[in-house]
Amino acid sequence: MKDRIYGLLVNRVPGIRERYLNKRNQNHGMNRYKALFYLLWLNIQYYLLFQRNIGQSQRCPFYEEKILYNKDSESSLSKLDNPEVFAQKLMKYDVISFDVFDTLILRSISNPTDVFFFVGMKLQYPDFKRIRIEAEQKARQIKYNKKGTWEISLEEIWDVIENETGISKQTGIKTELEYEKIFCKANPYMLKVIKELQKANKKIIITSDMYLGKDFIKELLSQCGYDTFYKYYVSCDYNKSKHDGSLYEIIKQEIGGQLTYVHIGDHEFSDKEQALMHNIKAYLYNNVNHIGNKYRTEDMSAITGSIYRAIINNHIHNGLSNFSREYEYGFIYGGLFVTGYCRFIHDYIKSHNTDKILFLSRDGAVLVKAYNLMYPEENKNTEYVYWSRLAAIKLSAQYYKNDYFRRFLYHKVNQKYTIRQIMQSMELTSMLESLCSAIKIHPEMELTYKNVEKIKKYLIDSWQQVLKCYEEQINAGKQYYSVILNGCKSVAAVDIGWAGSGAVMLNYIVNNIWNISCTITGIIAGTNTCLSLETDAMEQFLLNGQLVSYMYSQYKNRDLWKLHDPAKNHNLYWELLLGDSNGSLKGFYFDHDGNYELKFKEDNANKESIYEIHRGILDFVQQFLQLEKRIDHIIPISGRDAYAPMINIENKKNKKFMKDLEGLMDEIHIG
Repeated sequence: MKDRIYGLLVNRVPGIRERYLNKRNQNHGMNRYKALFYLLWLNIQYYLLFQRNIGQSQRCPFYEEKILYNKDSESSLSKLDNPEVFAQKLMKYDVISFDVFDTLILRSISNPTDVFFFVGMKLQYPDFKRIRIEAEQKARQIKYNKKGTWEISLEEIWDVIENETGISKQTGIKTELEYEKIFCKANPYMLKVIKELQKANKKIIITSDMYLGKDFIKELLSQCGYDTFYKYYVSCDYNKSKHDGSLYEIIKQEIGGQLTYVHIGDHEFSDKEQALMHNIKAYLYNNVNHIGNKYRTEDMSAITGSIYRAIINNHIHNGLSNFSREYEYGFIYGGLFVTGYCRFIHDYIKSHNTDKILFLSRDGAVLVKAYNLMYPEENKNTEYVYWSRLAAIKLSAQYYKNDYFRRFLYHKVNQKYTIRQIMQSMELTSMLESLCSAIKIHPEMELTYKNVEKIKKYLIDSWQQVLKCYEEQINAGKQYYSVILNGCKSVAAVDIGWAGSGAVMLNYIVNNIWNISCTITGIIAGTNTCLSLETDAMEQFLLNGQLVSYMYSQYKNRDLWKLHDPAKNHNLYWELLLGDSNGSLKGFYFDHDGNYELKFKEDNANKESIYEIHRGILDFVQQFLQLEKRIDHIIPISGRDAYAPMINIENKKNKKFMKDLEGLMDEIHIG
């Protein structure tokens, strides 16, 4: 009967089972009645309140629907007093106690047990994470049965593992401690607090519920930049814990019951409630992952996702800074994408022996900076070059005539553009008067479906005159690119996407108009999707390899190919991450001395905001590289993982989140 009830309440729904077991694992020794209440509440939410997302496994979710914080920057939720101010509040106590993990030290993974992935990798042992978690549970149960305490040491955990696997205890412990050191770093907020307290010679102690003993905790804190503390109280050394309050009593007995105490930690029950129950003042420090994971995507590969969430949560929620919305947009939603995209570009270049990488303006502005951060040895083979859809359409008009009319005319029909504005955008003002006279239309009339065909016919009939207007730009463009492509036989042109026409047109112009023999391959972040107006426009180029896509195409990650919707501004959300504040290129021209000059549209008025987005992206890139250096391993970032954080941004439920940022986005149309 008991098994049947357990099956109905726990095993029947994957999401309920996962949440319940995670709760029990995170709160070992959790009161059975509290556990039962939590389990019943999960079932009530799922069956009676129809919250079907509760039934969805957090490891294998459908598209997530997390509601993002939109009232202010996310970091504002965690901003604390300046460290100096907080330290001053603590000065009045005789003894100041600090928890270690998630307080003084932050891990570079969002779940502590994820470190076991790396331990298992080093030990070359499949499913090691599960084995290690279960071994700890068994060791605690054994200890409780023998001595009535749940507190255990790392040695006792490895006694169980050694008994049940072929891994030696000595090797296992050494490997686990190695990776604990690798993934731990100082909390920058608390490091400043400690420095202030130590300047005042305050008596600071360490109080931790942990299976790692005093000696290792001391070594770990020292490695993270902390000086030696007055005393170290670790539960496994005393078989006493904060969780049941007994460790607090040991502290007061040893140091002195007449003194005043304060404790700082991240656990609501162990670090706050139990401290207060033992007459110790308590300050609760918000666990960065508990507060941040509410907004973090779970729909990612296990290891990359854990590292991504930790980098975000550690940086955004440590309490030290209140970042701008723009900075967070870059750091949280653009950083992983840019890091992964640059690595994809690098891998392509190396495998195809490409001579040079051209980062096309304006989306390439932050990409080239990130790439040079990641691969400084390749700086001489990377270049930020000026190119735009507007310039490409004019320079390639003689061949891509259909695209010329489609983008200059048909995309602007019934968009309240006058005939004069259309001809100005095409730089055919010299033909305006004759056009209007020939088809009997006024220059200030709007372009509509009624007159677009007449305009197109006139331009086709006068096609040589049209092309004559672009001769200077063609020759000036050749002068510019001849220098850039000098000595190159094969280059890659990098852009955000989506059709990839920028690189395709550049390849045609270079080889067939300018007669510079150089193959240009387009690398794009994403292609047109099934929701684009021209879904299949570039499939032939993806087929023959002239275009390659990082995140999705018809050939890979088709769920993203079906999800991404330009009509819902998805293209613009991505372009906002990369777009430069400088105006887009209008075209190539000659100055009075016969040298090429570039002319641009007006700069984006929000230069500071764009700078903040890019600063956030580059900060993430640097932190990701620092972590990879520490673990001495490249962390893969698949196109699917790179896209994942943006899925919540694109959800209609988060429309308010993008409201303040939409003013930074460029206009959709060219011209």
